[in-house]
Amino acid sequence: MNTHASVVVIGGGVMGTSIAYHLAAAGVRDVLLVERDELGAGSTSKAAGGVRAQFSDELNIQLGARSLESFGRFEEETGYDIGLHRVGYLFLLSTPEEVASFEAGVRLQNALGVPSRMIDPAEAGRLSPLIRTDGLRAAAFSPDDGHCTPEAVVHGYAAAARRHGARILRHTAVTGIERQGAAITAVQTTLGRVTTDTVVCAAGAWSRAVGAMAGVELPVQPLRRQIAVTEPVPGLPPDLPMTIDFTTSLYFHGEGPGLLVGMSDPDERPGFATDTHDRWIPRLAAAMERRAPALLDLRRTGGWAGLYEVTPDHNALIGEASSVSRFLYATGFSGHGFLQGPAVGEVVRDLCLGRVPFVDVTPLSADRFAADAPRPEANRV
Repeated sequence: MNTHASVVVIGGGVMGTSIAYHLAAAGVRDVLLVERDELGAGSTSKAAGGVRAQFSDELNIQLGARSLESFGRFEEETGYDIGLHRVGYLFLLSTPEEVASFEAGVRLQNALGVPSRMIDPAEAGRLSPLIRTDGLRAAAFSPDDGHCTPEAVVHGYAAAARRHGARILRHTAVTGIERQGAAITAVQTTLGRVTTDTVVCAAGAWSRAVGAMAGVELPVQPLRRQIAVTEPVPGLPPDLPMTIDFTTSLYFHGEGPGLLVGMSDPDERPGFATDTHDRWIPRLAAAMERRAPALLDLRRTGGWAGLYEVTPDHNALIGEASSVSRFLYATGFSGHGFLQGPAVGEVVRDLCLGRVPFVDVTPLSADRFAADAPRPEANRV
């Protein structure tokens, strides 16, 4: 094994492969990505695949919109078809507080070039005919949003990174990070020691442990989330939007001839468990009965569990450590990491190279919690 790298990227999900690709494409030599399992085997392969720019936080809107542009030209740039469906995101709103929050969000999104809009319940029902509109006050919709295949994005970035000279080690775990004072000197792996002065932590739900190796506090907790897949749905509209009942967090979108269905579980406790269970089914069924009763008749044909990487304010950690030179991180996305992967790859590339990124991510520094300056994201699922 070549025992030196200019940059070591830890984590082979969408974030790590995007960062490796953007660094290598910018001409950075000896980029090394280290993944302890298969590429995408962590949270990325368990994601619902939604891509959007409908957020409440200005930075998230910009990261989401920039990523949507990248997803739109992904096949042209990498040669990989990611199954992008620009069918839109539809948020169903049932309370005055939700409506007011999304109205403010749409105004901000529009000011940043995102074509989202508020619509009435009748139009929401036409867009997503599986829902019941009783009790709906309004909805928010953006036609540019949609969903695609997370694994295809990971493998597209990995292949493109390799073409530009990056090396990728699978089934290789990072076991330590060496320092001299505030300077990184090497990364220890199960295949040996790699000298480097720059490390990027893109380890998702496992980032706290990676940060600790370098003496950096990354406040990330793993939280299990489950997804179900249904049998084919007769007459399923091909342009069915990603539909989210914001009050309950029930969501669904087309998955082949059937549906992919998910919902948060407030009883879930932090931890690394990814086995599936049925404890969430009664709450899921109640949410379906309230907002999409047609889903109750569908048979489950599959499903899985994966991990969110949650921070205290449900917003990302992006930046460079203040206490350790050249330790960068992109983690803690709290459910919207996959959809921001392209843009964050650009940002981390620029931070590594001393360039000014297209958006100032300073407010997403991990130091914000010590400074008592959280930056909450409201439009999360």
